[in-house]
Amino acid sequence: MSTVVINEVRRGFYLDSVALMRLSSDLVALPGIEGATAMIGTPSNLDIMREAGLLAPPGERAGPNDLVLAVRAADQEAAEAALSRAGGALEREIAPADDAEWRPRTLDGALNRLPDANLVLVSTPGDYAAREARHALDRGLNVMLFSDNVSIESERALKERAHSLGLLVLGPDCGTAYIAGTPLAFANVVPRGRVGVVAASGTGLQEVAVLLARAGAGISHGIGVGGRDLSDAVGGVSTLDAIDLLASDAGTDHLILVSKPPGLRTAGLVFERLAAAGKPGTAVVFGGEGMETPPAGVVLTPTLKAAVERATGRSIAPEFDIAAAARREVERLGPGRNTLRGLFCGGTLATEAHAVLVAAGLDVASNTAPAGTRNSSGASGVTRADHDITAAVAPAETSGSNARHAIVDLGADEYTVARAHPMIDPAIRTAKVREALAEPGVAVVLLDVVLGLGAHPDPARPICDAIRDASGDVPVVVASVCGTRDDPQDHGRQATMLGDAGVVVAPSNADAATVAAEIVNRVSHFNDRHG
Repeated sequence: MSTVVINEVRRGFYLDSVALMRLSSDLVALPGIEGATAMIGTPSNLDIMREAGLLAPPGERAGPNDLVLAVRAADQEAAEAALSRAGGALEREIAPADDAEWRPRTLDGALNRLPDANLVLVSTPGDYAAREARHALDRGLNVMLFSDNVSIESERALKERAHSLGLLVLGPDCGTAYIAGTPLAFANVVPRGRVGVVAASGTGLQEVAVLLARAGAGISHGIGVGGRDLSDAVGGVSTLDAIDLLASDAGTDHLILVSKPPGLRTAGLVFERLAAAGKPGTAVVFGGEGMETPPAGVVLTPTLKAAVERATGRSIAPEFDIAAAARREVERLGPGRNTLRGLFCGGTLATEAHAVLVAAGLDVASNTAPAGTRNSSGASGVTRADHDITAAVAPAETSGSNARHAIVDLGADEYTVARAHPMIDPAIRTAKVREALAEPGVAVVLLDVVLGLGAHPDPARPICDAIRDASGDVPVVVASVCGTRDDPQDHGRQATMLGDAGVVVAPSNADAATVAAEIVNRVSHFNDRHG
């Protein structure tokens, strides 16, 4: 039976992208729905819907100021029921709010109401985000660009404009920030402290913030600069400005820089600026092969946990015995299990896990591995253009790599086409967890569980349900929980739920990856000795 695709277009209708992602997630969960999305009708968004098989003639005619509701369903009745549900949700979103819930419709309207505001969060389709950001800069506002799909040329121009005005642009694709103790977008509830962080944003910044809290410290400011800022094409404009701001901030005593591979020229500039800040500096750079050694005053650490421990002078969870945890789990593994599957929601957490595993001598394919990164066998990391590496069983099937093991960032663009990010809707990750648990050769399933404002209200539960539904001999599941006890989901409650389901819960993402590597290496050593 063929499926039914229906579109409904709301002319001149706009909602924040996070609200649209949540609506999309709700629609996908309805009975009979095979795919659904709610997107503004920009050309790039229409292309996404077309590729996902969700675009019908009404949507094709949508304009950039229109909202497209699109569903693909098993039958007409299910499709119409989903659109009706979406319509009701939209009506609730635009219902008149009382004064306590006042929502401005324009930037100028917001400034009239909040004349002392100094930062605007831009969350419009990427085609229009740069224009809105310029509008904000011209009014003397710093900008947090939550939007993605902003061209690198526009990014560089915006950041140079901001620099000339003494302002700062966070992002694009800045999903997390902490400014003067205020968490913005997807962030955890953490204490204010005296460590300043400059990061691409996202889960790397979240992990540092929660580990600072766990070490009894706190964050002064967490500035997300976007994943491309340290490329030579952008030149680190926002990173350099952020370092200067933190260097002059009386409430910041130590600076941490978190980066994926920087351009070599830009890395030199950034390290020199960090060394000249007049405060201790720690840098975590994943995939920074070929970089020059940082100058005196800047110390490179291999993991986010190590950076926090250096910044605070305190050990995080020293009581956690990695070797004992690995030994205990190896003893219960069935024969023939010797591979690892990492299924991540956070891109930086996936990248860190990949780095830890490679350092432990494992051959790991990943869609997070930076171009040019080599695993221990010399094979390049898998690029995002390759097919789903989580389907790999034998080395020959792993996207052309000889790697036995695989790490995948399920928040990468290819997995979030016309669907919510797995931090909001865990369905895609849950399905992959179930597949990995049923895979005969898998020894370890490695996961991140990300809590905080905007994240799924109970991310541990679908993981626990998948484990309890698995039958017979199953792999070891190892996870870390990125969150605090003050987060809406409560770190302690989530960790206890996972532990009760048999998950090895590590105190940090780096520790989880180290436990996973230890298990796999112990299994391999046993197999080598016993033929």
